[in-house]
Amino acid sequence: MASDTGTVRYTKTPTGYLMVLLQGDNMFVQLEALMDSEQIPSASFSAFGFAKTVTFGFFDFVKKQYDPGSFENVEMASITGTLAWKDGKPSVHAHGVACDHRFASVGGHLLALEVGTGSLEITITAHSRKLERKLDANIGANVLRI
Repeated sequence: MASDTGTVRYTKTPTGYLMVLLQGDNMFVQLEALMDSEQIPSASFSAFGFAKTVTFGFFDFVKKQYDPGSFENVEMASITGTLAWKDGKPSVHAHGVACDHRFASVGGHLLALEVGTGSLEITITAHSRKLERKLDANIGANVLRI
């Protein structure tokens, strides 16, 4: 996918894709666009780099929603996740760990991520089988179905 400046954001690899996002890119938007344009059935991914803003969520099983917390100008030490489909649309599920300039770390379920100064490198391993997320009524959350 190309940005507004025409810069290509990913390249095909033997096992999937390598995506490099730049300052201002939205990780979720870019991953969803890749899934749509390449019709990726499902995938696993890992990433690291810089975030201008990252929002984590901790799932409250009583309220059936995420309690969010946002952080700015952090380094993403690690991101892992899966790409699947939900109701015919791309579905990104990711967790991560962010560190500030004092090496203090926070982490959890990723709700949003805007790339900061530098880049965010994402290695995507594509799978041949299409996987779906479905609501698990017992816990009130979407769960990957195999």
